[in-house]
Amino acid sequence: MNTHIDTGAGRVVAHPESGPVTGLRGTDRLLRFAGIRYGTAERFARPVPAARHTLPVDATRPGPICPQLPSRLEPVYGPHRNEPPQSEDCLYLAITTADLTGSRPVMVWVHGGGYLTGGGTLPMYDGGRLAADGDVVVVSINYRLGALGFLAHEGVSEGNLGLYDQILALEWVHDNITAFGGDPASITVFGQSAGASSAMALLSVPRARKLIRRVIAQSAPSLARLPTRDEAFAAGPYFAEAAGGDLMTLPVRRILDAQARTEQWNADTPARPGTVSFRPALMEPLPDTETRERTFRSEPVPDLVIGYTSDEGGAFVVGAASPVPREAVATMSRKTFVEPAHEAGRQVLDAGGAAFLYEFGWAPAEGGFGAVHGIEVPFLLGTREAWADSPVLGSTDWATVEANGRGLRRSWGHFARYGTPGTAEVEWPQWNGDEMSVQQINW
Repeated sequence: MNTHIDTGAGRVVAHPESGPVTGLRGTDRLLRFAGIRYGTAERFARPVPAARHTLPVDATRPGPICPQLPSRLEPVYGPHRNEPPQSEDCLYLAITTADLTGSRPVMVWVHGGGYLTGGGTLPMYDGGRLAADGDVVVVSINYRLGALGFLAHEGVSEGNLGLYDQILALEWVHDNITAFGGDPASITVFGQSAGASSAMALLSVPRARKLIRRVIAQSAPSLARLPTRDEAFAAGPYFAEAAGGDLMTLPVRRILDAQARTEQWNADTPARPGTVSFRPALMEPLPDTETRERTFRSEPVPDLVIGYTSDEGGAFVVGAASPVPREAVATMSRKTFVEPAHEAGRQVLDAGGAAFLYEFGWAPAEGGFGAVHGIEVPFLLGTREAWADSPVLGSTDWATVEANGRGLRRSWGHFARYGTPGTAEVEWPQWNGDEMSVQQINW
């Protein structure tokens, strides 16, 4: 049902299949539904769809984000401003749209944060500027993080629960987005860092893949290597011992403390794969590597934009106890971000699809840390207030961020609509495996 009601005072009611929700019309004339429940979940259980309702539900306030510890990259981006409350009951999404009628491409944002921090309903991911400049409907999702989302432990949690949350959110969008002026047949999943890796992982899940038309992966780390089932379950006993109690009833604080201790154990154990204990692994709903590759070759390949910043690794050494050699940072950036992006592009080419690669090289003229991991995000998403005084932007004024980012937002929206990020203003070649076809983004 597509009808809507303007209740006055900026309040608008949309009528998706899941039940009516109340949002707000902002001073920019965009409609925002800041907190719509898409599912519920018991601790360490798979999510289930939210119950349908008949009376309007208030979606004017951001939904809670998953409980989490401070981000290790807070010195780079700054603290979250106006952060929503934290709660295990966090399966909410936010929608920004120009109108409740029409059929615009839909862009579903999966936030990063190493599967440990962040939230789609944070103001830093507000979709207003992208919705306006890209002429798209922007959806940002929350999902469970850390041990609550990715613990694998016999008799407690099967693992990959955060990925199940993402799949359920994607299904909600497909079934309900028409009521917000979106086209359910034109869904682009985009994300940064862990969110970009999630977007790529979703292509390996038949439930999700059939709903995805296009993907944008911004700085996806080490796409080719996910833990096996045995590797994922190896951290479970250590986590349970660190928690020291009934995992189903422990206070969230104890869960987070045990999570932090497990992360340190993981970092101190050379044989442990990857950099975090809690992340997607090669078990349900993900197939094993061989099956994933065979599926990728045999099915229609979604269009792909994938890229990285010029100095990815620089973000991870800010505030380091001792100086890290530039050569080591450059090697980390190449191995963790650049080479995996090129490999993903090659897989798309080999499968007969279209890939577009980019390198984001802009850096602030004064201050900041260079073109580090995540520096492109404020050019796409978020409010001025959310990014105010963010260290990563240095002394750059918001007017510059706004003006420079407009072309990037239009490219993202153009890709969502047409399958190419090239626009009338920006030429963008399709990647052909050659370095010269990597689009350079700088101003």
